[in-house]
Amino acid sequence: MLASIGLSSVDELFSAIPEALRLASGGLDLAPGLSEFDALARMEDLAARNRPVGRDLVCFAGGGAYDHDVPAVVRRLAFRSEFVTSYTPYQPEVAQGVLQALFEYQTLVCRLTGMDVANASLYDGASAVVEAVNLAVAATGRPAVWLSQGVHPHWREVVRTYARGTGHRLLEAPLAGGRTVWPSGGEPPGAVVVAYPNYLGCVEDLQAARREGALLVVAADPVALGLLRPPSDHGADVVVGEGQPFGTPLSFGGPYLGLFACKRDHVRRLPGRLVGETVDAEGRRAYVTTLRTREQDIRREKASSNVCTNQTLIAVACTVQLAWLGAAGLRELALQCARGTRYAREALLRIDGVTAATDAPVVREFAVRTPVSGEAVVERMADEGFLAGVPLTGSGEYGADLLVAVTERRTRAEIDAFAAAFEKVVR
Repeated sequence: MLASIGLSSVDELFSAIPEALRLASGGLDLAPGLSEFDALARMEDLAARNRPVGRDLVCFAGGGAYDHDVPAVVRRLAFRSEFVTSYTPYQPEVAQGVLQALFEYQTLVCRLTGMDVANASLYDGASAVVEAVNLAVAATGRPAVWLSQGVHPHWREVVRTYARGTGHRLLEAPLAGGRTVWPSGGEPPGAVVVAYPNYLGCVEDLQAARREGALLVVAADPVALGLLRPPSDHGADVVVGEGQPFGTPLSFGGPYLGLFACKRDHVRRLPGRLVGETVDAEGRRAYVTTLRTREQDIRREKASSNVCTNQTLIAVACTVQLAWLGAAGLRELALQCARGTRYAREALLRIDGVTAATDAPVVREFAVRTPVSGEAVVERMADEGFLAGVPLTGSGEYGADLLVAVTERRTRAEIDAFAAAFEKVVR
């Protein structure tokens, strides 16, 4: 395998992993011949060195993964054995419960985004962006893709990785003042991808992103959509996003949930699964998978997607939480985040040396410049009991040091303590 990919050793294969995170040459520091119980006890001791959010650290980090409340009803219903143990619903006669749950999920995503049709989910926000780009290029026949730097940097990295195989030509549009500056000329794009709000928390002008003959792909924050106008009102053709805020804890980075919705015109290119409503032989309401893109497999190079599955359990959790919140509850959730964000932002900007990185309006996340690096702030704030945010210092493209997020779980007292600790560490 190493020879096939042009590498000489396993160490070279894992060279991208920082040295500090790799095992020493001697391997794990475990005595030989340990029993299973002794080895487990040792591993639990190592795991106890972690400082989890919620127990040891108050979380103000975001950047795509957020410390939202997961209501008890979500855990109780989504983790019923019928959902946890269910298999792929290829046989609708024995899978009506799961199929109906996914149909409800699709309906809720359509209501959230204002789009015509949604699939039964993808793996995460990054894979959803890739699939949206593939759909747009296939639909327009244009290989050029304009990608805002306000889209999550990890998502853009995944798009770049796939583009090396698909041949898509990427143009990354920079940010100025927190918003995307789109080119005025160049190769006509097949897809224009913009985040709403963007990675710095700023609300983009979606109308400015529209280009004649191109599909507008909006990577939306689903919580912010509780307050903002849906992307469909701005002419979006495809809406994607990360569904982690609804029913999924942080979980060391996954598994998460890719949201994907589009106009009806593109339903034949929809990636993954689509659940439809029909009637059975006795005229009763029934649910089935329909227009399954597994059929794209036989199309080979003409297929716009090879995704054949979805994140059923995570989608069910999302469905339960959205249904539990309702329209009014979602708006209240988004409003609490927005109010907490404004309060925290004003508190930090009163600290000498801390300045705003942008002047554009924000919803539940904001970037600041600090007298010391973002990495140093995060490290020092951990000693004060806070996960302070996502460092931006090393990125070089945002002109900021730290990205701070506020969810509905953060109280006024926690924000005040966070600001006091922040002032201490930046001095």
